[in-house]
Amino acid sequence: MAGITSADVARESGVSRTTVSYVLTGREGVSISEETRRRVRETGKRLGYAPSAAARALKTGRSDLVLCILPDWPIGPVIETLLDHLADEVAERGLSVLVHHARGQRPLQDLWRAVTPRAVIGFAPFDDDDLLAMRQAGIQVLGTQGDAAAGPAHRPSEGQIRIGRLQAQQLIATGRRRIAYAWPTDSRVEHFAADRLAGVRRECADHGLPEPEVLPVDLEADSAAAALRTWRHGPDPVTGIAAYNDDVALAILAGLRLHRLECPAQVAVVGVDDAPAARLAEPPLTTISQSIELQAKYLAGLVLAGLGDQAEDEAPAFPGDGMVLVVRGSA
Repeated sequence: MAGITSADVARESGVSRTTVSYVLTGREGVSISEETRRRVRETGKRLGYAPSAAARALKTGRSDLVLCILPDWPIGPVIETLLDHLADEVAERGLSVLVHHARGQRPLQDLWRAVTPRAVIGFAPFDDDDLLAMRQAGIQVLGTQGDAAAGPAHRPSEGQIRIGRLQAQQLIATGRRRIAYAWPTDSRVEHFAADRLAGVRRECADHGLPEPEVLPVDLEADSAAAALRTWRHGPDPVTGIAAYNDDVALAILAGLRLHRLECPAQVAVVGVDDAPAARLAEPPLTTISQSIELQAKYLAGLVLAGLGDQAEDEAPAFPGDGMVLVVRGSA
């Protein structure tokens, strides 16, 4: 069944389509009686009429889209969850999330000029020229390095360092004195891995422990088994492993099974992200949650507040770094 159009509203109201357009888009300075305005609005409501997104964009110069610009990162559970919760939050105010995964050389300005978003959220710094052009076009820009209210997408490196510290703290608290770090093989996330490894190193140094032994681990049991063979060799074998994320940690658990090593009795493992699979692992994986639901709510609150669609007393409070240690069987 075709949707209700302004022509349907005009026919039912006994007025022209132009009058319907003026009334339902709130145009001022047009001589239309209050009685006619009331009749048109009531008819539109009764019929379930809603102006099209294209019409709203034509009137306001912007669509009802929140554009999220992702750099060339792998899309894992953290980003997926963040985007999912963000979409739920802004949908309640009639907004939709459009995700652009920045791969290739297409200029950013071609994209935002084509979709005319209400707001743009950057998960990596924008060029100064792009940032200035969007703001001059009246687009709300969030999540850039220069913003005082930068969202979780752009959490400073200290947040990532804290992840590594929490991993090492749990391993050390369970008696591990020789710790390894399972480095990811995807070069796109190396800057995150470097910060997390720095946190592990700092925690080890604070406790007078040796530097963590670092080896790359692919998402394969054989790759993890090869790393474990090196880590466990010699008179002082590794007994605790901080993995870059839960995917790498799950590979480590598979490698431990190949070596018939018990976890956590012989080797404890801590991941990052609290992915759904972490709870189903054997043993269940100890991990670091980044409280993505709270971060998404905060980010959505910034969008709505910037658009004037949120009362001042509803302005979002920054939820902190959101890092929470989730203790399960692997450590």
